[in-house]
Order: sequence, then structure tokens, then C-alpha cells
Amino acid sequence: MSIHSKRSDPYRSLVEIGTALSANRNLDSLLETILLSAKDLSNADGGTFYLVDDDAQLNYKMLFTSSLNFAMGGTSGTPVNFPPIAMSNEGAVTAWCAREQKSVNIADVYEDTEFDFSGPRKFDAAQNYRTLSLLCIPLINHRSETVAVLQLINAQDIETGQSVAFPAEIQELCEALASQAAVAISNHQLIVQLEELFESLISLINTAIDEKSPYTGGHCNRVPELALMLADSAAAAQFGPFSAFNPTKEELYELRIASLLHDCGKVVTPVHVVDKGTKLETIVDRIKVVDVRFEVLRRDLELAHLKGQISADELAETLVELDSDQLFLQKSNVGGERMSPDDIERVKRIGARQWQPHGQEAQPFLTENELQNLTIVAGTLSGEERDIINYHIVATIKMLEALPWPKHLRNVPEFAGGHHERMDGKGYPKGLTKDQMSLQARMLGLADVFEALTAADRPYKSGKTLSEALKIMGFMKRDHHIDPDLFQIFIQDRLYLKYAEKFLNPNQIDEVDVEALLKI
Repeated sequence: MSIHSKRSDPYRSLVEIGTALSANRNLDSLLETILLSAKDLSNADGGTFYLVDDDAQLNYKMLFTSSLNFAMGGTSGTPVNFPPIAMSNEGAVTAWCAREQKSVNIADVYEDTEFDFSGPRKFDAAQNYRTLSLLCIPLINHRSETVAVLQLINAQDIETGQSVAFPAEIQELCEALASQAAVAISNHQLIVQLEELFESLISLINTAIDEKSPYTGGHCNRVPELALMLADSAAAAQFGPFSAFNPTKEELYELRIASLLHDCGKVVTPVHVVDKGTKLETIVDRIKVVDVRFEVLRRDLELAHLKGQISADELAETLVELDSDQLFLQKSNVGGERMSPDDIERVKRIGARQWQPHGQEAQPFLTENELQNLTIVAGTLSGEERDIINYHIVATIKMLEALPWPKHLRNVPEFAGGHHERMDGKGYPKGLTKDQMSLQARMLGLADVFEALTAADRPYKSGKTLSEALKIMGFMKRDHHIDPDLFQIFIQDRLYLKYAEKFLNPNQIDEVDVEALLKI
């Protein structure tokens, strides 16, 4: 009987297999490589690979029987549908092997009395097969834990093709392979666990931001979706600036991580600024305080009328004026429309009116701070508050640049830190131009703008419709705010619609004039 390895130099093959295992990053492909390599080394007719889970169960990952042309799992396309085997199972040879961490080599399973082989007997009867020899090997990691079990059946004599027992030297070869495979599986599991931990920490940061402000948490989860849509379309475009853009899975993962972290600096932004829904809002909306002052003015007018100091006509006329001024300040406080110079002057005139708190001297109706806020031309933030908001990107860059990024994620700070830059160099915080920014940073910039325009969960505005948001973005493209080539892909590939169907309210999805947008 000749040695049953198909390899002319099986020991050299072990080195080659070890190299292949260390380079494999896909778990299913890795396990299949282990099983098929063991088959080649041992010239086995069949085999099964089990992976041990956290519940101490052996899960079938893949199995084959060459002479029956039977395969499940791996690249076979047929899923494995067998239930797992508990490591505590006293009769199962694989469970014993995993539990005791010892190999089992049986010349004829039908003659064995130590383990329960009723399963193989049923399989044999159904398939007109004869299971003879069995080799079961545990895969043990650096912590002395069983991570998997490799089971081979029916070693084939190279010369006769008959099923024979697994020779000791073949067992040694397969145990050496199992040792290499255990390292490869453990490394893969460790990488997956570290990635899961890393993404959980990112989720923790975004949850902290969300807990501070319910209006920004969704933003951190929606922007990555849109950024990756842009990356996929850019990779498929293969024209002009995208002709050399062929991102690997690792590069797409890098973009995703950057997208998830692009606003992590908001953890340092005060809540009252992030959530400022009106111009006078701090902890509370101070428009209520202003409303109380109007009530005081009305009371004083009515008292003056009762004392005969003003006529009924004067009282009525002044009350109408107060009602109008109160409604005007309430509207100005919302910050929904850009204030005209006349509106600003009216706020100042109202603010200069005198009122007298009980037991105090007369004073201007609006304080200096209230005047400053109510005359904000657009939006609800003062210049100082806008600077505080803008600082989040500086904080983001500082936080991300302080981390020891691995090589495949070293561009995360640059990607995440550039989403408020502009193509003409008028953005912030660094004033970078298009040529000074990576394509990924420009993708994040466009994704950030579109999400912000359409988001319906902001305290200071409602989400815009598709046509409204894209028209604004068209002007932003014309004004060199966002990347024109990415905007073209965004429109032509209808990524806005793909995103809208997943994230926007139905009433925001309206008709979009694509041709008109591309001409802006």
C-alpha cells in the first residue's frame, strides 16, 4: 500500500498551504481551502468541517463525498442543513475530539464500539455507500481552545483506489495542517471581533451624539449609505476623473468608517447650540419671556385707560399695534425666511420701546442679546453660535488624527475632515480646493449636503422635497461648493431617488427635472 497523499512533496505543500491560508480573508473560502487541502494531503474520499461556536456547539460548515459527487456548504451553492452537535454529546466522535482535544483515527467505523456511528450507517444505506476509515482532528488555538474539527473519511489507496485506513504519517501531515489552519481561523476571528468592537465604539460615539441631540443621530447613519452609493456609481462610471477609481473592499470599508465618524466632533458641541430651533432658544425658548412683556404692556395700557390717562380709541389702536408686533417677533424668532433690512429695522424699533417691570426702572423692551438673536438674517444661529457649530469639524479632525490608524484606514481623518471644504477653497476648516481633496472627501461633502437638505428631523426646518433640494445643490455646483462631476453622477444615476425611497417621507418625493439640473 502506497502513501495516500496526491502531493509529490507533501511537506513542501504544507508550506504552500500555510501561505495560502494566511492570505485568505474570507471565512467560507478559508474553511473550504482547509478542507480541500486536507483532502489532497490524505487522498480522502470525503470530509466534513465543523466550526465551534460560543455555545460550545459544532456547526457544520461544509462537507463532501467525491465518489458520490456530493457537496454542501462552501462554494457548492447548497447550504448545510444539519443541526449542530453539542460538544457534550458523549456518543459523537467529533464532540469527543473537540472536548478532549485529541485526534481520532479509526480503521473501520463499523467495527468501532466506542462511538455512535448510527448516522454514517444511515447515510451509507441511503446512498449505497460504505464508510470505512475515519480521521478526526481538532483545531486548537493559542488559548488552548478548540475552534474547529476536521473530519476525513475513507482514505484512498493511490494504486488501487480502494478505501483503506489513514496511515500514521498522513495523520501527522493533517495534524500539521490543522495547526496552521487553527492559527488562520483564530486570526480571522480576532480580526472580525476587533472590527465589531471598533464599529461598536463608533456606534457608541454616535449614540452619545444622539443622546445629546435626537436631531443629529440619524444623520451619522444616513450619510454613509449615500457616500457608498456615490462610490459604487463612480467606480462603475469609468470616465474622466473616475477612470482610475476602482476601490477595493478595504477602501470602501475605509470610506464607510470615515462616513460614520465624519461628525464625531459634535460630542463637544453644546446641546443648546446643536438643538437651537429658534433664534431665542437656549434651555427654553425666550420668546415666552417676550410674550410676558407684551402682556405687561397691555395691562399697563388698560390701567392707564381706567385712570383716564388715555382714551378708548388710543387703547384700541395701541393694542392692535402690540398684537401685530408680537406676531411679527414670533415669526422672526422662527428663522424660516431670510430677513429683509426693513424687518431688521422693525425688530430694532420694537426693541427700543420702553417697558417697566414691577418695582423696577423703565428699560428697553428687548435686551441686547435678544436684539442680536432676533435680527439674525438667516437661520437661527448667531455668528458666535455658527462658529461653535463649525468647530465640530476641527474637533473631528483632532480626534481622528490622534488615533493610531492601521494602514488600511489611515485616510479616515482626511476623508472625514474634508466634508465642509469647497471646490473653490472657500470652505472650512482648511480652505482646501478640489485638487487638494481626495475623491472620497468630496463624496462625503456631497452626501452631507443632500442629507442635511432633505432631513426631516431637524428642529429648525422641515425636510425639503427632492426637486427643492436638488435645485439648491445645482446652484451649489455652479458656485463651486460641491464636486460637479459627482453631482452629475448623482443626478444621472438617480441616486437621489434610490436614497429617497429608503429614507425620505413619501411627500418629499416629487418629480425632478434631470435635464434642467444638469444645465445649471
